[in-house]
Amino acid sequence: MKNKKIFLIIITAMLIAIFSCTINTNGNISNFAISNQPEQEIKISGYSSVYPALKVLVNAYEAKNPTTKVSILTPTKSEVSIAGVKDGLLDIGTLSRELKPEEKEDKLEYYLLAKDALLVATHPSVTNIMNVTTEQLKGIYSGQIKNWKDLGGSDAKIVVLDRAENEPAKNLLRKYYLGQNLKISLEAVVLRNEDELIAAIQNIPYSIGVFSLAYAISNNLPVNRLSLNGVEPSIKNIQNNKYQMVRPIGIMFKKSPAKPVQEFVNFAMSKAGKEELVKYNFVVSTE
Repeated sequence: MKNKKIFLIIITAMLIAIFSCTINTNGNISNFAISNQPEQEIKISGYSSVYPALKVLVNAYEAKNPTTKVSILTPTKSEVSIAGVKDGLLDIGTLSRELKPEEKEDKLEYYLLAKDALLVATHPSVTNIMNVTTEQLKGIYSGQIKNWKDLGGSDAKIVVLDRAENEPAKNLLRKYYLGQNLKISLEAVVLRNEDELIAAIQNIPYSIGVFSLAYAISNNLPVNRLSLNGVEPSIKNIQNNKYQMVRPIGIMFKKSPAKPVQEFVNFAMSKAGKEELVKYNFVVSTE
């Protein structure tokens, strides 16, 4: 009987320990002392390409504010996140473009967190090619250039990793290099989001695709970073406006938001927040 009581006490203690844990944004389990302060939650969703920069800010903010949980939800379309913020279902939405005037309706604020270049990269199996011209890029995406040997590389078929036409990243690629009317090869592999493309380009030999330069640098991805028309994809060339294919990394929120939301936004706008982003190779305004 005595042993049974001891067993129950041990089980109860274990359960208390389990339910007093929380999982933070790094995926680590952290124990927090019981506090009289309720945990405050900030819900964020929107365009997935903003998430790497956002996670940098969230990790730094939660480390200093353990009673506030910032939940980065499943990515969604910009239009959906805008509606979610307006309707109060989301606290913050993410955008890789600026808000359009008709989207604001005197209800939303927009803040540019940083800028990030779109990198044209290849799988490391592609050798002897470190630069492509606009015309070569058009040939690759249209399917007129099908083999890397035609550009001075290996005798191997080019695998084009592409994004949907309504994606901001694809819009930028068309704006600066492909043109609006170029027909994309039917053999191009269209991927749903940037995470899928990043995984694919690391695993599919002789592939080419477009994704975040900051992510490639920060994670030291084993890919070939291509120069475009002789201009190297670098932080310096983003800052001096020589590298053209650059996208805004922004957030939007309601005017006069709830206190926890405003405090997180204040951190994102602060010198400390900008310093965190610079650590991960995002380009921020020095103003």
